[in-house]
Amino acid sequence: MLNQTEEKVVAEKTRELCTTILAQSGMGVIRKNIDAFMADEKSRLQYESLMARGQELHEKQHKSLPLSGEEIGEFERQREAMLSNPVARGFLDAQEAMHNLQESIQTQVSKTLELGRLPTPEDTESGSCGHGCGCH
Repeated sequence: MLNQTEEKVVAEKTRELCTTILAQSGMGVIRKNIDAFMADEKSRLQYESLMARGQELHEKQHKSLPLSGEEIGEFERQREAMLSNPVARGFLDAQEAMHNLQESIQTQVSKTLELGRLPTPEDTESGSCGHGCGCH
C-alpha cells in the first residue's frame, strides 16, 4: 500500500503526465475535430443513425437471423456517406487517436505494475500478455 505522501506524489506525477499530453500539438487537432463534430447536428445524427443501424444488424446476426443484401447494402451506403463527410471523418480519426493514446498509456502503466519495472518495447508488443499468461 502507498502512504499518503506517496499517493500525493503519484497524483502529482499523473497530473504532470496529463499536462504533457494536453500540450502535444496533435491534441489541439483532436479536440478541434471533436468540438466541430459536437457542434454539427447533421454529422452527429448521421453518426448516431449509422451506429444504431449497425447495432440492429449486429443483434439480428447474433440471433442467427440472416442479413439481406439490401440491409447490408444500405448500411454500406450510410457508412460511405458518413466517411465522405469531413466533419464526421475528423471525429472518427480523433476518436481513433484518443483510443490509441489511452491504450498506449494503459499498457505502459499496467506493464509497469505487473513487472515491477519500466517495460521494454518487447514487453509491450501486441500478441503477448507476458510470461505465464497462456497465450503463447
